[in-house]
Amino acid sequence: MPTYMFSLIDDESWFDAAEPDMEAEMRLHAEFTAAVEAAGAQVTGGAALERQSSATVVHRDGDNIRITDGPFAEAKEVIGGFYLIDAPDLDTALRLARLCPAPHVEVRPVADLSEYE
Repeated sequence: MPTYMFSLIDDESWFDAAEPDMEAEMRLHAEFTAAVEAAGAQVTGGAALERQSSATVVHRDGDNIRITDGPFAEAKEVIGGFYLIDAPDLDTALRLARLCPAPHVEVRPVADLSEYE
């Protein structure tokens, strides 16, 4: 079964949410996970990410490597988390993405590189 990455895109205001709001949001994600399983797909991984300002970027130009603090690009909306979901096909993955509580969900197939192992 193919794997799809769901990138959850939002502003970072949820970091400042009151505890009851955060708990409600976590319940929505638990319900989403249950809906994925009920649809015959499977959540195989995922996590919430820390604020974009916590990022460190490794820049490579041939043998020259430079490390910088902070995000690669400034943006109002950022990837705040992700899911890895095994689904039968893209249509199923897109139906499931509609159920995800994130404001924006980018769905991308994960490349199958098993022939190179």
